[in-house]
Amino acid sequence: MRQMVAIAEFGHMTRAAESLGVSQPALSAALGKLEKELGTELFHRTGHGVEATEAGRVFIEHARNTMIAADQAREAVRSLVGLEKGSIRVGAGATATGYLLPGVIKAVRKEHPGLKFSIREAGSVQVVQGVLSGELDLGVVTLPIEHLRTAELRIVHEIEDELMLIVPSKHRLSGRKSFRWVDLEGESVIAFEAGSAVRHLLDSKAGSHGVELSVVMELRSIEAIVQMVRAGIGVGFVSRFGIPEGAGIRCKDGALTRTLGVVRRGDRFLSHAAGAFERALLTRIV
Repeated sequence: MRQMVAIAEFGHMTRAAESLGVSQPALSAALGKLEKELGTELFHRTGHGVEATEAGRVFIEHARNTMIAADQAREAVRSLVGLEKGSIRVGAGATATGYLLPGVIKAVRKEHPGLKFSIREAGSVQVVQGVLSGELDLGVVTLPIEHLRTAELRIVHEIEDELMLIVPSKHRLSGRKSFRWVDLEGESVIAFEAGSAVRHLLDSKAGSHGVELSVVMELRSIEAIVQMVRAGIGVGFVSRFGIPEGAGIRCKDGALTRTLGVVRRGDRFLSHAAGAFERALLTRIV
C-alpha cells in the first residue's frame, strides 16, 4: 500500500522507487502483481510517468486510510505502558482552544508529562474534515454537523454555550443585563469571520428580528474581539466561557445558545494517549 501511494504521489515509477529505497523493476513488478490480483489497472502509463485510473484512485484512498490506522495502532501499543509517550491531536474553534482545552491539557500533562499535544485552531468545517481524514484524534465543533460523511462521526459529549453581548465601558448599553436586537440598529459590530458557525448564528438571529448587523471588523480570536470592544471600536459577541462570570449582556429576544460537540471517528479506536485526553476532557468541561 505504501508503494502504491508513493507511485500516486510522485506520478513517476523511478522517483517513487528512489523514495522507497527499492529498484524500479522491483516496484514495477509489485504493481503488476497487484493489478493482476485485482483484475484491473491501477495506473495509466504515459509519456511523462504514470497517472492513477479510477480504480487506482479508489485503491489509494483506502490505502491511505489503512496506513493512518496502522500508524495509530503502532502508536497505541508504544504508548500503552504508563502512557510515557504518545501524541494527541485535537482541533477546535476559538472558544474551546482558548478557554476549554488549557485546563484539560494541564491536568493530563501533570499525570503524563511525556505526552505531546498538537492543537489546531480552525472552524468547525475544517475540524470535522481533519477528524474524518485521521489527521485529528478529536474535535470540538459547533453542532449540528453539516457534512456528507456525518454518519462516520461519533459525538461523545455535548457542551451548552451562550453568546453574550459585550460593549465599551461608557456605551449606552453598559450596565444592562439584557438587550433587544433593535438596540443594535446602526451599531458598529466586531464579529467573528464570515462563514463561521458563530457568525451564521448571529446573522440569522438578528435577521429574524429585522436587523442587519453593521459589521466593521471580522476576527477569529475572542481576546482580540474583547480588546477591540474595550478600545471603543464597537460592540461584540463572545462565548460565556471567554468573559468573567456575570459579565456580558443576554439577548432578551431569545438566548443566543449553541451546542458544542466533542467528536471523533466512530470506526476507529483512540490511542491510549488520545483516550486519556478524551476522558479528562469529558470530566472537566462544563
